[in-house]
Amino acid sequence: MASDRDLFAIDWQQPDLAGVDEVGRGPLAGDVVAAAVILDPQLPISGLRDSKKLSELRRTELAATIRENAAAWAIGRASVAEIDELNILQASLLAMHRAVAALNPQPSAVLVDGNRLPQWPYASEAVVKGDDRVPAIAAASILAKVQRDAELVELDEQYPGYGFAAHKGYPTAAHLQALRELGVTDAHRRSYAPVKKLLPPSGAE
Repeated sequence: MASDRDLFAIDWQQPDLAGVDEVGRGPLAGDVVAAAVILDPQLPISGLRDSKKLSELRRTELAATIRENAAAWAIGRASVAEIDELNILQASLLAMHRAVAALNPQPSAVLVDGNRLPQWPYASEAVVKGDDRVPAIAAASILAKVQRDAELVELDEQYPGYGFAAHKGYPTAAHLQALRELGVTDAHRRSYAPVKKLLPPSGAE
């Protein structure tokens, strides 16, 4: 909305603007994944919105279109070990930093979904609910979610019985039951309370 944009110093319409979003703060397992996207104004993409408001099929279709038509896109991540070491907020910011750093060409400015910015040299603004307000952020949210969901399907094959393909690592009743019955895997975030309480008191295996 124009009234919202008046609050920001960055021109949301500049052609080499990057949008950034991350997926995977809440899950008990798997990396946190971020994406950065610079859209091509000559190749507009219709239907961009918050990835959580799209069906899995529509997200997959849009992700393919974004990869084909965007001026630049990149994926960044922070590992389970980094999440446990840094905390999930700092790991999410690190993943976003890595995604933007991987863009070629580099953006003139960056809009980030949420209310926190990584420490980086880019001119940038944090945009609350940006994935529904800024097309480049929406595109980033779609790429990040499609990427992370695919990785959790791979984890499901690596660790059968936990249901990763269904719950994508989130703390559903089925996931918590599997954790209690099957134990903690290397893919689980040991700093998260539902996982931590199942570890030996010393943290030793």
